[in-house]
Amino acid sequence: MDPLLLASLGIGAMFALIALHVPIGVAMGLSGFVCVGLLLGWDPAISLFKTEPSGVIASRDLAVIPLFLLMGSFAGAAGLSADLYRLAYAVVGHYRGGLAMSTIGACAGFGAVCGSSVATAATMTRVALPEMLKRGYQPGLATGCIAAGGTLGMLIPPSVILVLYAVLTEQFVIALFIAAVIPG
Repeated sequence: MDPLLLASLGIGAMFALIALHVPIGVAMGLSGFVCVGLLLGWDPAISLFKTEPSGVIASRDLAVIPLFLLMGSFAGAAGLSADLYRLAYAVVGHYRGGLAMSTIGACAGFGAVCGSSVATAATMTRVALPEMLKRGYQPGLATGCIAAGGTLGMLIPPSVILVLYAVLTEQFVIALFIAAVIPG
């Protein structure tokens, strides 16, 4: 079978499974397994299915990613995000636009703890958005401020993106963390 046609059918099957409310990971794994089986044969597909997940799990560099997310969950559950927000507001809240600046500062602080920009934006949205709307900020400005602050989670070590970049480019993770201290 033509590999391009098989890839197109596999992507279509994956989206069909997702539309049927199959979990995304299962849909991706199932369609990938079937496509590899049809392309290379079922024995190589089964062998790949047995060895590849354990190889990814055994990677020491990638093992830190779930721990970053766990640390972010603990910090969010402990109320660290609200404390960071109050601290940042106490420092810059008296300036014009201080609430927006404190949102950015709290996002930077929380991003430094959890290492994920998505987790930072989601957590700070629960804390900062109601406060900004209550104080008269326009919804677009408030959400834009939180989204911009959430991206700081990628720059400040420890960062999930830096770990993935280090693994993909075969660099030392600690070297990238040191390099990101100044920009972050």
